[in-house]
Amino acid sequence: MYRILSKIYPKSIREGYKNILLYNNIKTAPERFIGFVLVFGLFLGLAIALDFSYLFELPLILTWIAIFILIELVVYFYLWMNVEVKTKFIEKVLPDALQLTASNLRAGLTVDKALLLSTRPEFGPLGDEINRLGKEVTTGKSIEEALIGMAKRNRSEKLNKAILLINSGLRAGGELALLLEQTSKNIRNQQIIEQRIRSNVLMYVIFIFFAISVGAPVLFGLSTYLVETMANIFQSVEIPKTTVASALPINFTQVNISPDFIFKFALLSLISSSIMGGLILGLINKGKEKEGIKYIPILAILSVGIFLLVRYIIQTLLGGLLTI
Repeated sequence: MYRILSKIYPKSIREGYKNILLYNNIKTAPERFIGFVLVFGLFLGLAIALDFSYLFELPLILTWIAIFILIELVVYFYLWMNVEVKTKFIEKVLPDALQLTASNLRAGLTVDKALLLSTRPEFGPLGDEINRLGKEVTTGKSIEEALIGMAKRNRSEKLNKAILLINSGLRAGGELALLLEQTSKNIRNQQIIEQRIRSNVLMYVIFIFFAISVGAPVLFGLSTYLVETMANIFQSVEIPKTTVASALPINFTQVNISPDFIFKFALLSLISSSIMGGLILGLINKGKEKEGIKYIPILAILSVGIFLLVRYIIQTLLGGLLTI
């Protein structure tokens, strides 16, 4: 049943799920996994939508669709973020693994044994991949095929390039140990340059984070409370229609925008700013918009929380004074 339901998704989404499951080393068939996520999202979304429609008087169908889409996005991006964490860790320890492999090659070991003996517990996912490579070579697969399979299971470009160099060295019969040492050195230099770039753009990241999480909520809290106060004052003030009143330079008119609309508009603006700000932070800090997805919940919680806190403080301090 799950395999049939998975065909509801477009082909591009199914292919994306297949790649993500491969990178996460999830052995479940992609069609079954996609179908299960679909059914799980429908039933969980319906349960949440029923509660929301009852508590907040929201339309059931639209709420169900919105929550279902949100659940699907959360599952997808959770798996994707696991892939990113794995990729970063592999690229971090890759220079050490290449250096150890080169040292083992200089000691006279073959390529497969040099790779296996270079594994360390602190290498984590990379160590697991190397151990799996050793098992595949032991069962009869060639070292080149095992390395290509290892590259397909990981999203790291640096690892893929290192594997390409190893296979090229194996086919050419050159000095593979020297090649691995130089590759390890180049990866280290690249990591140092990336760290310097991140330190240079840190000020921009701090400014954007502060503006979205603190500056905007404080201004929205002050402005929304001011609008509500002015609307209440104008509703209670009655100016008689006399010649003196008509000669005043101030013209009092009815406020057509309700305070409730202003409050909802402020919340929507803060959430939208958090989403866009998180993507911008990812682009500036890591070079990819997707890297900023993890910042979105933090920005949204901080901005909405500070917004509500500012409104509460102002109402507590000035509410009694304005009432008088």
